[in-house]
Amino acid sequence: MELSYAGILAECKTKMSKCVEYLEEELRGLRTGRASSGLVETVRVEYYGSPTPLGQMAQITTPDAKTIAIKPFDHTQLKAIEKAILAANLGLTPNSDGKIIRLSVPALTEQTRKQLVSKVKDLAEAQRVAIRNVRREANKHADQAKKDVVITEDDHKRLLDDIQSLTKESEKGIDGIFDSKSKEIMEI
Repeated sequence: MELSYAGILAECKTKMSKCVEYLEEELRGLRTGRASSGLVETVRVEYYGSPTPLGQMAQITTPDAKTIAIKPFDHTQLKAIEKAILAANLGLTPNSDGKIIRLSVPALTEQTRKQLVSKVKDLAEAQRVAIRNVRREANKHADQAKKDVVITEDDHKRLLDDIQSLTKESEKGIDGIFDSKSKEIMEI
């Protein structure tokens, strides 16, 4: 890492945005009672000896709110895709007509919804902690830069303030993602 004002701030911003992106990616595959291609896109299918994400070997659509349709590019892989979906333990049973696999997404019970919201809360909190760790690391680099006389006392103070505002902005992003996903889960 470059111990300059801009270098420290850029690294901090990059790492914090990665924390927010990671949470978004993790929550895409969370079942909410509504059909979403994100539920199955990352399922790994054994494709000619290598595990391949389902999204790379099939067209995944949601014809309605309760159904996911998977149309493989290579129809010989239908059985392998069905097997991978069952092995992924998503709670979805594949139904195949020889060309397309359909997954019916069942409605969630109130208890299951509350458990999912709790899981989302835990994931969001883990990313908040990661953001705070990035802040702590950036503050250490700022202190080191001041100690090595790379930045002035005023720049050091301004850099700490900028790092704190980036932290607050990133945490607001995490909170927004958590709120929208929780609302989506609790919808009936």
